[in-house]
Amino acid sequence: MEPFARTIDAARKHVVSSTLNRVDRNAELLRGDLGKAVQHLKQESGKGLFVGGMKLPLALAELGLIDEYEFVVQPRLAGHGPTLFAGLSKHVDLKLVSRVEFRSGAVAMRYEPRR
Repeated sequence: MEPFARTIDAARKHVVSSTLNRVDRNAELLRGDLGKAVQHLKQESGKGLFVGGMKLPLALAELGLIDEYEFVVQPRLAGHGPTLFAGLSKHVDLKLVSRVEFRSGAVAMRYEPRR
């Protein structure tokens, strides 16, 4: 877990919020037009943008700004909790790019949107 934590800590971060006035070190607060801000970030050099949370992925999917989806399915049924992409206004058809099974029984699947 430590190498992962060090990598995440060192990574440049962008925070999308309508309520925060400032963010911690190594982070930038994004304000204004989300679509324009993300399009600008996608044009910068690097290994891409990684997104988490519940509201931001939905907003980016609605704008058609997600180039790749990665889902990790854990071998546990919870029966409660938030639903990913709840409220999406239209279907997004996906094409499987890769799949990795872990000893724990978890499966990571990468998809690209069909255009």
